[in-house]
Amino acid sequence: MLIDTVLHPGTMLVVGIVVLLFLLIRLKLHPFLALIVTTFLIGILSPEVPLGEVGGLTAEEFGGLMIGIGIPILMAAIIGKCLIESGAAERIVRTFRGSMGENRDNATLLGTSYLLSIPVFFDNVFYVLTPIARAARAREGEKYFLYLVAIIAGGSTAHALVPPTPGPLAVSTELGIDIGQFMIVGGLIAIPAAVVPGILYAQWMDRRMDIPLRDALGTTAEDLIRQTEREGQDLPGTFEALLPIILVIGLVASDALFGVFLPDGSMVTQITGLVGDPNIALTIAALMAAWTYYRVRIDDLNVFEEEILVAVKDGGNIIAITAAGGAFGGMLAAAGIGEAIIDFTGGLGFSLLVTGYIISGLMLIATGSLTVAMITTAGIMAGSIGQLDVHPIYLALAIGAGSMVFPWHNNAAFWVITEVGGLKHHETIRAFSLVGFLMSVTAFTVTLILSTILPNLGPFA
Repeated sequence: MLIDTVLHPGTMLVVGIVVLLFLLIRLKLHPFLALIVTTFLIGILSPEVPLGEVGGLTAEEFGGLMIGIGIPILMAAIIGKCLIESGAAERIVRTFRGSMGENRDNATLLGTSYLLSIPVFFDNVFYVLTPIARAARAREGEKYFLYLVAIIAGGSTAHALVPPTPGPLAVSTELGIDIGQFMIVGGLIAIPAAVVPGILYAQWMDRRMDIPLRDALGTTAEDLIRQTEREGQDLPGTFEALLPIILVIGLVASDALFGVFLPDGSMVTQITGLVGDPNIALTIAALMAAWTYYRVRIDDLNVFEEEILVAVKDGGNIIAITAAGGAFGGMLAAAGIGEAIIDFTGGLGFSLLVTGYIISGLMLIATGSLTVAMITTAGIMAGSIGQLDVHPIYLALAIGAGSMVFPWHNNAAFWVITEVGGLKHHETIRAFSLVGFLMSVTAFTVTLILSTILPNLGPFA
């Protein structure tokens, strides 16, 4: 019995959390090294993973995530660097403030992040918008926490609740839900789920927590402050500054939209499938951002080359940390965490909406992946659809809400936010993990209320 307790998957999860936090906080190891060491340890201790496969499984999980994030993160790093150095980010900030008002930067960033994250991965949206938040912080001298949380809240809710992002899209397929209905209802629920933490909590916490503008992505605070002092005629035009972002949205969205309305294999879908692939779309956008920077810095090509190299190096660092986080989550899954969660919730007698929410939340904490949490939970719950007394879309929304519940150190976005935003670990907990909890609770509460008032969707059916 003692051996079974020690080797139980739940124990493995606790061991993983404790060891990882010890390596990061006490020994101050680099996140990449801490994550890989902890991954190996979990694999060695778990009876579910053969000893001879620990190294191979870690490399497989690491490389599998690298395939999806490698090129996009490097290209997004170049976009972010070029937006800063060319003055494009400063131009966008000035344009936003001119149209929305000087005291509404947080609302502007929240809405922009929300819209961008529907067709674009949240990590990439954070990459693109953070330079704008950093430039605004350099101009204002304050409110950096407010700006970052606005980006996080807008992007995260869209990523979890609005198709065609991967998690909601997979859940709608698994549960047989109409994508159009999911987009409408999920989009509506995402609004309060983003506003509560992105505006209300962020304003409250920002008054109590001032985050300094640290060096990140090869850009120093002095660089950003210098950009805010540039004359308007020295900055790129608004359209040119926004073009990399517009290209990412337009190209990726075109692939998703035409894929819904046109048959597979048509010439149009083949073209949009090519240019709408995130690897290619972000490469095109990076080339456009680099061209703008090249045009501005054409007087010193050595500086231009060096700055691009800095962006690539910093992007590579973030790729390594992010992929290591994916390997950690994959090893936890291989250790049987998912099955342990199912056994734990199976006999508690919760409603299906509550059960779906709990399983999705526990899967997020265990695996670190919002998409994996949603897809896994949908597969578990699909056989229970016939027992629902409300529309299945509410189960999908409950699953999406659970997938945001508390992202922590094994979540890829956690490290992207930490490294790109120039944050300390405890700051990321407040700006991302606690924000995720508030988004999750708000989205689930609104889902329960709406499922009670309109169990069959009413006018949305």
